[in-house]
Amino acid sequence: MKILSAALVICLFALPAARADDAVDRGALVFRKCQSCHKVGPDARNGVGPHLNGLFGRRAASVEGFPYSDGLRRAAAGGLEWHFETLHPYIENPKKLVSDTRMNFAGIMDETDRDDLLAYLRTFSDNPRDIVEADPTTQHDPKLSDEILGIVGDPAYGEYLSGECATCHQADGSDQGIPSITGWPEEDFVIALHAYKNKERAHPVMQMMAGRLSNEEIAALAAYFRQLN
Repeated sequence: MKILSAALVICLFALPAARADDAVDRGALVFRKCQSCHKVGPDARNGVGPHLNGLFGRRAASVEGFPYSDGLRRAAAGGLEWHFETLHPYIENPKKLVSDTRMNFAGIMDETDRDDLLAYLRTFSDNPRDIVEADPTTQHDPKLSDEILGIVGDPAYGEYLSGECATCHQADGSDQGIPSITGWPEEDFVIALHAYKNKERAHPVMQMMAGRLSNEEIAALAAYFRQLN
């Protein structure tokens, strides 16, 4: 674990305006990776993705007229809002925060690039330099290592561990207000559980349950639920 970069906060609120402007200028270049789907500015409209004007402080899945995925709507119902501490992991890997998202984006791995991009996007929200968004004590977990993602889970062990999961998630795949995890790709399952474990997804019960699991146990659960039809 490492401390969530406070570089963006420092740039915007503690350093001279010229240096903050440098971050914004660099962020405009990083935004080129996003602009095929998202627009910002006075003429911005929804496209493949929703427009990003007024992004900071906005509840997820709240742009009128945009057809959001069920996964993002569930996250919004759970209270997800867009701030530095939620946008950082989402931009790094959308599946960290939202399962079943249609945002088919590989993510921006470089933390400085994410800082600069958020500095740029912040200028399209109200009072861009008036509010310190990030808590410098917030913890941010880097991209999951290939070693963790490469663990081969034991489905039989996963079935043994699955009792607590099955009290809420239906093994037959039915969805009664709680998302189905039956048949999930193993990598998606592992990413989601580690996001809860690292408190990047804000759900206290799931954070507690995932926090009890080892890397091997998470892989075993992923393998078990993947094989269910």
